[in-house]
Amino acid sequence: MAIGFAIHKAKRKVSPDLVARYRTLPVANISDVMSRIAGTNRLRPMHKGGWLGGPALTVKTRPGDNLMVHKAIDLAQPGDVIVVDAGGVLVNAIIGEIMSTLAEKKGVAGFVIDGSIRDAGAIRAGSFPVFAAGVAHRGPYKDGPGEINCAISIDGMIVEPGDLIVADDDGVLCVPHGDAEAICKLTEAKKATEEKAIQQILAGTSDRRWVDEALQRLGCEFKD
Repeated sequence: MAIGFAIHKAKRKVSPDLVARYRTLPVANISDVMSRIAGTNRLRPMHKGGWLGGPALTVKTRPGDNLMVHKAIDLAQPGDVIVVDAGGVLVNAIIGEIMSTLAEKKGVAGFVIDGSIRDAGAIRAGSFPVFAAGVAHRGPYKDGPGEINCAISIDGMIVEPGDLIVADDDGVLCVPHGDAEAICKLTEAKKATEEKAIQQILAGTSDRRWVDEALQRLGCEFKD
């Protein structure tokens, strides 16, 4: 029995139709709906910018080792997001230009890596989504161990296989599989409310009375 060195069968994933609905929703709005306590602030976009979304194909690997990430690319279905728990260690890169090119060719939606990448210039020049914690010139090892399709932690954010990953220039969020439909509906309503607020500002009809009402309620004093 190999402890910590296994490939598990995927049992569920969010639907492509639901992923498409999330494409129109800012991560900031989703974060608000999720009580502003979800997600990670440490991983940043390493590509030139743009949205990432899709079901999580999870990988847990020994820091600095990418053998199981290679296998995850081979197993990935079009639209999957490969999410790698590399322990947040930044010494060795987990992927670079070759692996990102291979994943893009296979139809992978993108990478989320709690670890480093390299070939940062090439990745930054492209549109293939890569979110990571850092950059390192040192290459990875390929010895294992690791697991695929297991629960992982990305900077404290729990990700289960098949959960929805969404990311944009503001950061990365995991939407739990069982909550994805409800959170989508709430976020669509939140986005509509914010769009209405923007239109009121542009039209000069925004009601700002709530600011003074909040200050009064909280006991703020106005002094000369």
